[in-house]
This record gives sequence, structure tokens and C-alpha cells, in this order.
Amino acid sequence: MINFINDNVIDIDDGGLKGRACEEFVDIHCHCLPGFDDGPATISEAFMLCRALATEGVIKAVATPHQLGRYEGRNNSANVREAVRSLNNMLKNHGISIKIVPGGEVRVDERICRLLEDDTILTLADGGKYILLELPHEVFIDIEPLIQELVSMGIQPVISHAERIAALTREPDLLLRWLEHSAVLQITASSLLGDFGHEVERVSWDFLAYGYAKFVASDSHNTHSRKPKMRAAFRRIKTKLGEDVARMVCFENPLRVINGLDILSFSHHNHQEKE
Repeated sequence: MINFINDNVIDIDDGGLKGRACEEFVDIHCHCLPGFDDGPATISEAFMLCRALATEGVIKAVATPHQLGRYEGRNNSANVREAVRSLNNMLKNHGISIKIVPGGEVRVDERICRLLEDDTILTLADGGKYILLELPHEVFIDIEPLIQELVSMGIQPVISHAERIAALTREPDLLLRWLEHSAVLQITASSLLGDFGHEVERVSWDFLAYGYAKFVASDSHNTHSRKPKMRAAFRRIKTKLGEDVARMVCFENPLRVINGLDILSFSHHNHQEKE
């Protein structure tokens, strides 16, 4: 059995989890808004991606267009919220049973806390409790001061696609310090399936098995090269680490983000990988 740290792991009514189908998922990281970033360019492409997400079993998804970095001055909070409203109306009119909520994938920047206060950039699900942070791939930045500042504002940092940031595996002590300061990791469904290579796959499973990663998300951009793949990842996790872990990282914790609740953790101690 998994040794859950949170006492309220059994008390799941508050998150609306009881009676849910086994293969329903909540996705806290996807690029589904048309014309915003490197996701779908058109409304038609956005519609196809959302239909693919729904087909995968995703019932709710956070739209996380890139903010700051090379998208500086674009994708502000008001524009994202309006695009989400428009997309939800379109999906409802076409009978696609997925709900989109606003968010952003925010490139690390020393101005983040001020920009949050100015309502320029978005927290996940626009809830003010979690923020999805993107680290640069090309250079390593110690974001411990930013993490501490965010936590002092009552916001928990979530590091996006952490398994693909090679520097994190080279600086394990620094990563552990970030985690001690309440940062958590999100890993990508397709990384667990080997789509980004063997080393990324290995790191993904390590982060998951050690309890560092609290979320698996699609980070989907389209229906060809960056597909959602949530169901296949869930089934692989279920086989290797058990259904409790699979549901926690693919459904329960992501839903808690959307509902503004504390996320669940588990200890890898006393847990052995299934054959």
C-alpha cells in the first residue's frame, strides 16, 4: 500500500472524486487556445485538439498558453480568459464534453510576483493558489528566491515538464531544496512513454516513483506531433506504480488544483514497483 502523507486522502468528497470513472482525467497543462503560441494556429485546430483531449478521457483542462519569455507582451490574462470563454462556448455547441479553464505556462522571471499582482499573468485555473513555471532549457537558473517569494504570497509553484530540464538531474541537491520550499513537479504524459527519448523517460519515472512529481499532464499542442496521450500514460503508471498513484497524478491532484484545494502527496518508502 502507498503511504499517503495527507490525512485527508480518504476524504475525497470535497474534490468531487467519488464515483468517478477510472479513466477520467484532468489536465493542468495544455496549449489549446487558437493563435496564442506554438499550439493550434486556428479555431479548427483548437477544436480538433480539444476533441482529442475529450476522446482521451480528459474532462477538464487548464489552457496554459506561454506567458513572458519570447511571448513577452502577449497572452495577457484578459485575452486568455476571453479566449477560454469563446472556446468553451464552441465546444458546448458541438457537444464536446470537456471544460477549459484559464491558466498560463509562465517563463521564470524576476517580475512574476508583481505581474501576478497586476493581473498580467495567470495562475493555474485562475485560482490564485498554483502557478505553472517554465524553466529555460538552455541555461540553468536557481529559482529558490522566486519560489520563496511565491510561497510567501500563498502560491505554490509547479515546475512544468521538469523531466525535460536536463540541469535538474545534474543539480539534485538544488532540486531537493526547491521541493523543500514547496515547489512540486509536473511531468508530461508522453515523456513516460519514451516520446522524448530514453533518458527523459527514465528521469520521468524516477520523479514519479520518488513522489517529486505530483502531476502528469498532456502538454499537448496539436493532434499530430504533440498528442495528449493521457490514457496510455495512466495505464502505464497503473501497471508500474499502482492505480492509487495513477489516479492521484492524472486526476485527483489536477482536480484539486482546479478546485483550489491542497494537493496530495505520497511517500515512495514502503512502495515497491509492480511487476
